[in-house]
Amino acid sequence: MRISHAATRSARTLAGAAVLALGATMLVACAPEEADDAAEGDAGDGALPTLTDGVLTIGTSDPAYEPWMVDNDPTNGEGYESAVAYAVAAELGFAAEDVEWVRVSFDQIIAPGEKSFDFAINQVSISDERRENLDFSSSYYDTAQAVVTIGSSPAADATSLAELAELRIGAMVGTTSATVAAESIAPSTDVQLFNDNDQVKQALTSGLVDAIVVDLPTALYITAAELEDGVLVGQLPAGENPDQFGLVLDKGSALTAAVSAAVDALRENGTLADLEAQWLTDAAGAPVLD
Repeated sequence: MRISHAATRSARTLAGAAVLALGATMLVACAPEEADDAAEGDAGDGALPTLTDGVLTIGTSDPAYEPWMVDNDPTNGEGYESAVAYAVAAELGFAAEDVEWVRVSFDQIIAPGEKSFDFAINQVSISDERRENLDFSSSYYDTAQAVVTIGSSPAADATSLAELAELRIGAMVGTTSATVAAESIAPSTDVQLFNDNDQVKQALTSGLVDAIVVDLPTALYITAAELEDGVLVGQLPAGENPDQFGLVLDKGSALTAAVSAAVDALRENGTLADLEAQWLTDAAGAPVLD
């Protein structure tokens, strides 16, 4: 289903109300003073230099997949990135009806040049190379590594690292996935390394390995769209230096500091952790293995 930028204001109001109510509850429960500050802020009245006075314009791709967005509809506040976007908007002082969504490709989001959004949310990894042309907020999600298999594999019923340790594990060479697989699972045979994720998936489907390790966003996508009878076994314990997702802003944006402060506040008061548990760990069926 394609959701156009021309969705009506009333639809956005209804769609965003639930997540903003949830966000407000979390803020009050975890940090009453910050919640009061957000509620009393006047950013939605034009205090922040947004593209359109009094409106916060947020970019994301089309289609947008679960669990990041639900039903390819960023306006409904459902899915991790939609929920985070509305929570950031609330921190900045924008009501749900003052949020506009625009659809842009991933390439358009990371390309140099003037943007059609105030910030974009689209699983964009923060990197020094991208920082040359873009601004990023602080991380709203530190990428976990996940174990994927297929239903016919002995790994399909694994519920612990110990059960995986006796199986054949595959990963892409030179990646965080390979490092975390070796450190967390400590398999009895060395992690088998492949040149790219396509080869990793082929090794799994051909029976060369029993399970593979990829980052969680990739795991969610390939189990839903690419692997027949794909099984997401679970997440691995966090390793050092994980990939981090940041909100994308135009280089030198006057909003960068405020947006980063909003993300930091949501992390500190527990909102990001609660939303991650709701939309990534629980809804997506990705428990942390131990």
